[in-house]
Amino acid sequence: MSDTVTLADSVLAPEEERSLSPEAPQPVEGEAEASPPVLTSAPQPAHPIEFLKEVEVQASVELGRVVLSIGEVLALGPGSVVHLDKMLGDPAELVIKDRLIARGEVVVVDDKFGLRITEILPRRSP
Repeated sequence: MSDTVTLADSVLAPEEERSLSPEAPQPVEGEAEASPPVLTSAPQPAHPIEFLKEVEVQASVELGRVVLSIGEVLALGPGSVVHLDKMLGDPAELVIKDRLIARGEVVVVDDKFGLRITEILPRRSP
């Protein structure tokens, strides 16, 4: 007879080690008595989702939008100007995975554009 260890047993184990509970099946008389298996658990992160901090996501800053016909897109070339729906000085938007996360103002940092966050938007309800 073998002892079965479930995922719940290993998740609920303390940090150092945990032996099977006394309620585990006892060996049948005449069988060699084996010591119960000992489970060790990996060190737990400080917060359950701490490991997600290293996951990269695609982010973009949206200065404005415009709807163009296929003909207008085909007519674009060097020097073409596309008129956006925002005015100079309007906040730009930080978008992650097609979701508006924050608004801010466009800044220049070391000859590159950046976004200074001025407003973090509240989370949507699921």
